[in-house]
Amino acid sequence: MITYPDKNRKAGIYGDVVLWSLEGLAPSPEEEWQKLKAFLAINDADKTAMTASVDILLKHAHELVVAVYDYLLSHQETAALLGWEKGQSSNQLAERRRFFSLWLARMLGLDLSDDFAHFLFKVGKVHAGHGPRHIHIPEAYVQGAVAMVQAGFAKTLATEMSDANLLAYSLAAWNKVLQLHTHLMLHGYRMAVALDQGDIGIRTLLFGSVRSLARQQELRIQLPKQSTINHLLKKFFNYYPELRSAAFEREWHDKTVVDAEGRTWLEFETCYRVKPAWRVLVNGLDIEHGEGLNTSLNLEDEVCIFPPGR
Repeated sequence: MITYPDKNRKAGIYGDVVLWSLEGLAPSPEEEWQKLKAFLAINDADKTAMTASVDILLKHAHELVVAVYDYLLSHQETAALLGWEKGQSSNQLAERRRFFSLWLARMLGLDLSDDFAHFLFKVGKVHAGHGPRHIHIPEAYVQGAVAMVQAGFAKTLATEMSDANLLAYSLAAWNKVLQLHTHLMLHGYRMAVALDQGDIGIRTLLFGSVRSLARQQELRIQLPKQSTINHLLKKFFNYYPELRSAAFEREWHDKTVVDAEGRTWLEFETCYRVKPAWRVLVNGLDIEHGEGLNTSLNLEDEVCIFPPGR
């Protein structure tokens, strides 16, 4: 917990209460999205090349969706993972095709918005077993399914696009976008996997607007033994990055880094300071009146998260 000498809200003290802060949170979906998008240098030339191929891909989009799920059904391991080893459920197949088609439609619409980054992050969580059917798809198959889409794009465009240069530029641009999508899906996937890793499960109850935003009343967060509420809150806000803007004010702290050769430089870390009137209780006791983020957690403990205005 960070404390400050001057008693004012900006510094982290509200009334007589020291506001706790979290450090070391994983980047949010939009931060990862913007960082990798900049690295991949998806530019106007890429968008022009992709736009030239959109009509062709849209015309064959249904074929691509059907082909992907036909292949997943024919492959023994993925069919077993999906519970389709004895044949697929028509309702589940239609549901999955709709989900896949929504992703494909937004991609072909050249959606590069931060909102789409959050959508892909959630797709990753679903594939980690955090969807309505709790089916966990191994990471390799998540990556493999995206590779199948890329291969489908190449086959379709090679058949119908006569300009070889435009074909090459289009496929190169789509490759960048698909790599971006894969990264965001795996980012969400790994946050969900992390939530399930640990020796003890802590029941975490949500109230007020947190419940509405998270779309659930409670969840179980797995933690290593001898963990604290700090560890739980970091996992929680990594899993629900969309809650950060409601719960925190962002600050940047500098630190001096020294390498093996004695060279020093400054690095800046994001710190998330909780807003006033947010309360976190462990077994009914507010952490602000105890050991703060150092409050230890044990098996059968219960955590409650209350936003203001509940």
